[in-house]
Amino acid sequence: MGAFRKPSQRRCPTLVSFSGIDGSGKSTQIESLRARLNEAGLRVLLVIFWNDVAMLARMREVTGHTLFRGDKGVGTPDRPVNRRDKNVQSWYMTAVRFCLYIVDAISLRSVVEKVLRADADVVIFDRFLYDELANLALRNKITRAYTRLLLKFIPQPDISFLLDADPIQSRARKPEYPLDFLYSNRASYLTLRQLVDGMTIIAPLAASDVEQQILQRVQGKLQENLFAEGPQSSPTFVPSTSK
Repeated sequence: MGAFRKPSQRRCPTLVSFSGIDGSGKSTQIESLRARLNEAGLRVLLVIFWNDVAMLARMREVTGHTLFRGDKGVGTPDRPVNRRDKNVQSWYMTAVRFCLYIVDAISLRSVVEKVLRADADVVIFDRFLYDELANLALRNKITRAYTRLLLKFIPQPDISFLLDADPIQSRARKPEYPLDFLYSNRASYLTLRQLVDGMTIIAPLAASDVEQQILQRVQGKLQENLFAEGPQSSPTFVPSTSK
């Protein structure tokens, strides 16, 4: 991706979200995209869903550990953990999630309204409401109806990436949840993709290949958004020798 010459007039930033099962490579790809966009002279804002959008995050974490006695922290190959929160699929937890996700959807609308006024060219969401909805049993008719309502309520990113991944490889990179849950969670993401208009699925590939697909998609959307404002706003990409 080359240097990007921007016209001077103010415009809304392009919104990009990343979703996928734990260990699918979201953090790696987000950092790579941020670096490449910064190299191109673009201003990038990162929104971390669990920190910046989800409501009562600390209480939810503490309550989950207290009730389900799961491990805290992030699992690594050298230090696996046994998380017990979103993989608890009891009926009462589904009811609790229904309520919490409505609150998070309201918060997400507010956050998106703020970032659309931010001094940024691109806003990247590290996870989105999609990653909460994927914790639900989406084959259930009531759950699918609930999910469709929330999807209509929340703003949609300009680009929403779903990083597909092999659950076995994902758990090797980030051992936190049982393998059977990762398989069911992956299936739920793929079902959710059918409900989300325009979600871009990236197949399990080498990290460099995934990075290239993401860059091409984002670059194309930036050009599309700028060209829509008139030929005088069309961007110019100068070839780069890097990467």
